[in-house]
Amino acid sequence: MGPFMGNNSQGFSQRTPIQLQSAPPSLAGLDMTRRVRRKKYERKLVRLQDRLREVSLAYRAQHRRAVIVFEGWDAAGKGGAIRRMAWPLDPRGLKVWPIAAPTPEEQGQHYLYRFWKRLPRPGQMVIFDRSWYGRVLVERVEGFAAKAEWRRAYDEINEFERMLDDDGIRLVKLFFHITPEEQLARFRQRLSDPLKRWKLSAEDLRNRSRWSEYEAAIKEMFRKTSTVPQPWTAVPANDKKYARLAAMRAVVERLGKAVDTAPPGLEPEFEEKACKILDVEPSG
Repeated sequence: MGPFMGNNSQGFSQRTPIQLQSAPPSLAGLDMTRRVRRKKYERKLVRLQDRLREVSLAYRAQHRRAVIVFEGWDAAGKGGAIRRMAWPLDPRGLKVWPIAAPTPEEQGQHYLYRFWKRLPRPGQMVIFDRSWYGRVLVERVEGFAAKAEWRRAYDEINEFERMLDDDGIRLVKLFFHITPEEQLARFRQRLSDPLKRWKLSAEDLRNRSRWSEYEAAIKEMFRKTSTVPQPWTAVPANDKKYARLAAMRAVVERLGKAVDTAPPGLEPEFEEKACKILDVEPSG
């Protein structure tokens, strides 16, 4: 087991301290009025999906790995954004993990265990719909984790993410933010729509009643885990179309940075043989 799997983080002090962002994201600093018109949204969405497809194919060809974390308020639009990211991608190179309550087996393990076993294979991207940050969000606010447990989790998470980085896994962390008024409107819409009613749960209503406590937990999460190598991106999500574009743009920029996304070529000998068999002219 890695050093994070124990009951304390004493081993972390032997490594270079992780540098936190001097100005982490702030929910109060987001412009929640951002909107995008449908025609403009559709044009930009297609371009970003094409670019994401190029990045995904490059990762598969070059055996790279990536993790994309989605966190945010209930009804913030994470699922819709994930679907639009997944649509243009080869399913062999993408895995989406919806994270719910731990199984009985997982309850007997360190909370990071179930994420370790879901990390991407070479050439694969993995999306976590909620993540290890549950320890410092819902588990903290709802009392599922003791104070000592969620307080030490900040260091554990930072070290876990550094281990991912050291192992060559690129990480994108997205937080979808909506206002209480927008969440209320979406909850009411779900309740009145038979096709969406299943999305509304008792947990959603319970969490809403503790909005200020979640805000405090999110603020501290940003402050203590938005690091220079693994920063948070806060997404204004009152407008779903704007949020989808912003999230996809952040993913493309971070995963595509310093990555050659040109289509891989064929070995000259194989190409010559294939062209001869298939009776076509060589591309060169």
